[in-house]
Amino acid sequence: MGQTHVLPLLKNLPPTSLIFWGPPGCGKTTAAQILARQWEMEPLYFSAVINSITEVKKAMEGGELLGPKLLFVDEIHRYNKAQQAAFLPYLESGKVILIGTTTENPSFEVIPPLLSRLKVIRFKELGREELEKILERGIRELGVNLTVQARRKIIELSGGDGRRVLNTLEIAARISNGEIQETHIIKASGERTFLYDKAGDYHYDMLSAYHKSLRNSDPDAALYWLARMLIAGADMGPVLRRLIMASVEDVSFADPRAFQIATNAMIAYEFLGSPEGDLVVAYATIYVALAPKSNTAYIAWSLAKKEATETAHKPVPLHLRNPVTKLMKEEGYGEGYMYAHDFEEGTTPMECLPEGVRKRFFFPIERGEEKEIARRLRWFLKIKEKMRGMGGEKL
Repeated sequence: MGQTHVLPLLKNLPPTSLIFWGPPGCGKTTAAQILARQWEMEPLYFSAVINSITEVKKAMEGGELLGPKLLFVDEIHRYNKAQQAAFLPYLESGKVILIGTTTENPSFEVIPPLLSRLKVIRFKELGREELEKILERGIRELGVNLTVQARRKIIELSGGDGRRVLNTLEIAARISNGEIQETHIIKASGERTFLYDKAGDYHYDMLSAYHKSLRNSDPDAALYWLARMLIAGADMGPVLRRLIMASVEDVSFADPRAFQIATNAMIAYEFLGSPEGDLVVAYATIYVALAPKSNTAYIAWSLAKKEATETAHKPVPLHLRNPVTKLMKEEGYGEGYMYAHDFEEGTTPMECLPEGVRKRFFFPIERGEEKEIARRLRWFLKIKEKMRGMGGEKL
């Protein structure tokens, strides 16, 4: 079954409720069978895709006199929150030992009360060496021969799924008239299925890989993850949102055109659709990936939000308030306000923050076009400081 990191955890493990989390065909069911033999218990098998929670509850009833029942529930994440809660009293009473499997992140797909009663064991996608061992076992059991090209192709098309290797091998053996060729493997594999779920972990993992590739100025990797998502049928909306976000969060003032190009890519894609619009997104992906990087806007916004939260009790300074009524004017609203356009420099030494609030959030860097932004900020800070030294008079 592979999973050499899991087997030591299972060895000598006493009867314990578990959840096996990992991709399809990575050995989760096999591991459950190993444990059942190790614990000398006969498991009751259920699938959340096929069996209703009522059927499962009926199986969990009774049995305490003969010891706990071992329950194996495949794809347990497919039961909703209320259905998952049905397991709780039986686990609490010790009537049931539960082994659940899921291809989705249990932190999001399994309710916290149930998750707290289960030990999570993570299964990894099978590697080439593990898949080759599974293939060799299948070859021996079926008594067939494969060409070198066929062996390579069956591993390539497996997507890390050991079950897929065996299924493809079995079909290829039936349609071949002797040695299995690469063409038999391609025909047996049928329509390629991609490791992707529009609402699951793979969706968010690939989006994350795409965004991090953009941030790391790696256009090749960004294009690869973009292609992986698109050929698997991903919606372009989340991809475009990540692209636009990267242009602001990771490029920002170092190249303001990146935001324009990313936004225009969204507009163009809505007009062109797929597949023509895919090239537009790929074009914008390359531009954003190769743009100089800066996260100063992101940092400035984070600091401002933090400071605003901590100083939300401070009032707006009177000189910044509009004296809409006579009473408000008498109360000092607007008194001391300086109108920037009355000054030749287009700015004033007036303080626009409440007293006691930090004065700087934005710290530009000397990279790309942000050099000009940094120069402007230095100029304004210098002018304001000089004007304060002159008592706020015009220069």
